[in-house]
Amino acid sequence: MIELGYQFYLKYVPEDEQALLLDINRVGFAFHNQIPLEQRKDWYISYDFHILNDGHPILINHKLTSLALTSDGRIWLALCVVSASTHTTPGHIEIHHIGTPDYFAFNPLTRRWDKNTMPSLTEGEKSVLTLSIQGYTMSEIADRICLSPDTVKKYRQRIFEKLGVRNISEAIAAATNNKLL
Repeated sequence: MIELGYQFYLKYVPEDEQALLLDINRVGFAFHNQIPLEQRKDWYISYDFHILNDGHPILINHKLTSLALTSDGRIWLALCVVSASTHTTPGHIEIHHIGTPDYFAFNPLTRRWDKNTMPSLTEGEKSVLTLSIQGYTMSEIADRICLSPDTVKKYRQRIFEKLGVRNISEAIAAATNNKLL
């Protein structure tokens, strides 16, 4: 990555998604430039795209946070965190305001940023997720928090619905990526 710089994306991102990355750059910087200068480091952008690994596409999530700005407010240094995506398709362009549940999702059809609010998890749902992260089974979780396995199963189902995921691994990734725990 260090050696290739931006050429990395040309080499390892499928051709049909390279235009998506250029579009994300355009709309992301346009949004960033509308944020008051003193708040620009309090926001991050998150989006999904494929990386080719031996020719096989792997959907990843790319999260960029400004660390240092130039005197006129442009990004000089940013932290990039790459993780497995919780989605099944590329896109899902979001800009989040750190410390708030508010975020903006880019709608490629309308070319607008739609304001949204992250779902909140109850204390019980957070407990189930935290214990799942620690590797406990549903029965063990039920024992630890004094609930029936059926109740733990219901908590997990509500978590999946709130986060729009299909399984506990995706729920853990979504909750962690979105700082819900």
